[in-house]
Order: sequence, then structure tokens, then C-alpha cells
Amino acid sequence: MGPLRAAALVTLVRGGGRLRYRHPRAGLHIPVRRCSAPPAPAIAAKEPFAVELKAGQKYGWCACGHSRRQPFCDGAHKKAAPGISPLRFVAEEDKMVWLCGCKQTRTPPYCDGTHKTEAVQGARLPPKP
Repeated sequence: MGPLRAAALVTLVRGGGRLRYRHPRAGLHIPVRRCSAPPAPAIAAKEPFAVELKAGQKYGWCACGHSRRQPFCDGAHKKAAPGISPLRFVAEEDKMVWLCGCKQTRTPPYCDGTHKTEAVQGARLPPKP
């Protein structure tokens, strides 16, 4: 049986506010998970972090905002924001840079001044552990 024929045998039904697949002959019911948008990053700070990068060094910039080692990743995204991964990069030269703390930058991992917007400045920061 080809994929089109198999697909025709399974129908999508709505019951009790949930979606399920139902096979018309077997009565098989398979729950369906709805896709949702990935979680939005938390604003870790309302200003950038000054960091001295070393040439050739690998870095993992926290993109979720939940790391306790800001601006770098400590793996907190695995539980707090599973849809967000750190941005990994290698410094090309020894250099002082400003890494984004609000996680809203359009030039990650570097600050682009987005933290100055009213939306970021008016946001509540997550509680410190």
C-alpha cells in the first residue's frame, strides 16, 4: 500500500478538545501533539556584558536568558527553554566586546542597543537564585 493510500485510511478527529488520529477499520486512536512556537528568551539583563574574548577560544553565548553564568551558557535551556540553543562561536582575535544581555539583539551574540527600548527596560527580570 502506497503512502497516499495509507494516509487516506487515517482521519483526524476532534474530541474533548483534543486532536487524535483514528484508523477507520482498527479504531486505533493516536494522540496528536499540537506544534507551538518555541519559547521566547528571558531577558537576563537590561544592559550588555563587557567580555574580553581570547583568539581561538570557543564560547557558548546563552540565548535563552536562564543561565546563571551570563552571558554564557550553563545548560539551563535544557529544562527552562528546550526550544532554544546556545549560540556557539570562536573568537577570531583578542578583543573586548559587548555581549547582549537582553537576548533581543538582531546581531547575536553582540549587543545592538536593543536593550535601550522601552519593551526591554520595562520588562521584569527573572528572579535571581
